[in-house]
Amino acid sequence: MTEKENKNTMKKHARVVVIGGGVVGVSTLYHLVKKGWNDVVLIERKELTSGSTWHAAGLLPLFNMSYSVGQLHKYSVELYDRLEAETGQHVGLRKVSNIRLATNQDRMDEYHQYAGVAQTIGVDVKFLSPEDVIDIWPFAVPDGLIGAMQHEGDGYVQPADLTMALASGARAGGAKIYRYTTVTGITQNPDDSWTVITDKGEITCEHVVSATGNFARQTGAMVGLDIPVIPVEHQYIVTESHSEILARRDKGLPELGVLRESDGSWYMREEAGGLLLGPYEVGAPACYIDGPDENSENELFQEDLDRLLPHIESAINRVPIFENLGIKRVYNGAIAYTPDGNPIVGPAWDLKNFWLNEGHSFGITAAGGAGWQLAEWIVDGAPTVDMLGVEPRRFGDYATKNFLITKNEEAYADVFSVHYPDEERGAARPLRTAPCYDRMKEKGAVFGQLFGWERPNFFAPDGSPQEDHWSFRRSRWFEHVGNECRNVQENVGLLDMTAFAKCRISGPGAEAFLNNILANKLPKKIGRVGLLHGLLPTGGVQCEFTIQRESENCYYLVSAGAWQRMDHDWLKKQMPKDGSVQFENLTGAMGVFVVAGPKARDLLQPLCSNDLSHKAFPWLTGQETAIGHAPVKLIRVNFVGELGWEIHHPIEYQNHIFDMLFKNGAAHGLKPFGIRAMDSMRVEKSYRLIGTEMSIEYSAYESALDRFIATEKGDFVGRDALLARKEAGEKNAFVTMEVFGSNDADVLGNNPIYSGGKVIGRATGGNYGFRVKKSLALAMVDPAFAAAGTALEIDILGKRFKATVLDESPYDPMNEKLRS
Repeated sequence: MTEKENKNTMKKHARVVVIGGGVVGVSTLYHLVKKGWNDVVLIERKELTSGSTWHAAGLLPLFNMSYSVGQLHKYSVELYDRLEAETGQHVGLRKVSNIRLATNQDRMDEYHQYAGVAQTIGVDVKFLSPEDVIDIWPFAVPDGLIGAMQHEGDGYVQPADLTMALASGARAGGAKIYRYTTVTGITQNPDDSWTVITDKGEITCEHVVSATGNFARQTGAMVGLDIPVIPVEHQYIVTESHSEILARRDKGLPELGVLRESDGSWYMREEAGGLLLGPYEVGAPACYIDGPDENSENELFQEDLDRLLPHIESAINRVPIFENLGIKRVYNGAIAYTPDGNPIVGPAWDLKNFWLNEGHSFGITAAGGAGWQLAEWIVDGAPTVDMLGVEPRRFGDYATKNFLITKNEEAYADVFSVHYPDEERGAARPLRTAPCYDRMKEKGAVFGQLFGWERPNFFAPDGSPQEDHWSFRRSRWFEHVGNECRNVQENVGLLDMTAFAKCRISGPGAEAFLNNILANKLPKKIGRVGLLHGLLPTGGVQCEFTIQRESENCYYLVSAGAWQRMDHDWLKKQMPKDGSVQFENLTGAMGVFVVAGPKARDLLQPLCSNDLSHKAFPWLTGQETAIGHAPVKLIRVNFVGELGWEIHHPIEYQNHIFDMLFKNGAAHGLKPFGIRAMDSMRVEKSYRLIGTEMSIEYSAYESALDRFIATEKGDFVGRDALLARKEAGEKNAFVTMEVFGSNDADVLGNNPIYSGGKVIGRATGGNYGFRVKKSLALAMVDPAFAAAGTALEIDILGKRFKATVLDESPYDPMNEKLRS
């Protein structure tokens, strides 16, 4: 660390200014330099590591159920392993291994599901018996254990040393670091560049990165952003040394690994001859709600051991010597949190060239990978890893301060909870509800949440508990979902999709604008509907829109509700500045019902004046009409593969429409169905989703979107890269598979797929298809194994099952039902 940097006059211009000198910010600076950008600057208000980095326990847990976050963690550990050799700076990396204990089958199922994710990203895990655990960790007792999972390459690092090594590497590449320099304002210039105002002067830059940890919301406020980050207090205990632990060291025995009692919600590792215990307790409070004091540095809170007593007792039961160890120190510091516990890494919404690397609750583990991918994004225009799991725009303006306090405390308390695939956390709910919410609830709806919206997951029949049941296997709702699917197949069902993202693009330049950023041709005739995809410059898939041409210069766009802020931000940032294109967000103004099934026409025709015959109202068209007395936009599309319509309507008419449909529906077998039934039916049709079968990691051709790519129309974003990748030979192919022999569990996604014992792909999704009576998987595989009839194997919860590649769309492959 040099004082010269702080005495020199600050630079007036840089390509990138990184704000925040914790490990996350310094890693971002380091990776920008590694990408060849040396005109980069980091500004830190105090000393490096003075926020949360200095008091972090330094653990490196590779475990994460997210495909994207898992890759960031893997990269971090690999980087830290080589950083000392590169920079000459000690980082204190200790690969002592990590052991996660299991005391019940659900926990072991979670570990096996994760092990599948790990295999697909190249992370090795081992499963241990209770006896193996005691051999490796002799101070533990096996009471109640059914097994464990071990990462042998896991361990811990010294956070301050790691940060200094990254800083050394960044400086060696030309980066400048200004400590004891406070940012007091940030303004955007007309050319989309930025001016960062500090107490030492101003600096103009092309890009700003906010990596300010506990100050994230204050930094965001400077540019008008409500950043969805509020820290939570985290305590850990460091004990005095123990003679038996010291004796192990004297004998040259290996250091004890990191022990995690997931069902007790704590971790433990050896520390200076004693032990370090870190619980994640219910009741840990949010902190720095309005931000830390401007003079905050190396700050800790008063310890509260009473909150930790149940976890201390659990630790003593597992590691009896812990009871006899004196407490040397209790650390109680702030850890940044988001509502789902994952960080936010990527572009800010509504602001060009402003980037976020915030909300890191496992910042030491994620710092390397987050800095790596953010640098790729800034320099090359796209990350190389699918970052949807950490995408900043996955939250919306519903994430108010009060919401964050409630949800972030919940996320902290749930760190060690079993993370079921169908998990629905209950805090701060219900929040956003469609008008039909109470009516759906009366019909037995069991709700899930998406982007703040409540949506029926399934409907509990009369006499069944109106409650969810989470599992890695077929849950108690499996039968109910099957009944919903069969009713849609045989009669007609209604699904609430009000959470869809909806907008209108209009103006004299609308057609040219959309034609340039989307890969397919726009609908030509007024009323026609098309499916169009937005690509990145690399040819990967960013977003998907259903688009209806409403008039000559007006288009109605519908996309996934989960990605409302991301999709709309993607559109707005590419709009011309000359006013020739206008954007109108319609999400909250328009409700959506889906009516699908062979009796859909019989249900709707008596309620509206338009002719709904196939000739008068063909597939992929839309018409303005009315249902009862309510104006609606009927669009003949759906995501379940049956005859049907989406009913888009001004949201104030929703209950009138709902009541009219169910009043007429009794004669036609109308019943509501939920999102889980929809997912089963979309898998039967091989329909893809953004973030699973469609991803920035896969080209549009790899996702088998050939019929939606109109290269003949001329240039569009991603066209050249897409064609170049196709010419070079694609590395993946999208397939649908039937899975044999699994009677109590189905593919969940991220399951490794094998041929001859070698991993040749991964499942992106799966479900049981009630209409085809088959367990199905959607997957990306090596193209050599993509032909229909190819025999493969797939892992489900630690067991391998035979699978066969099918032709696309096992249910109604010729779309006769859709077009009927």
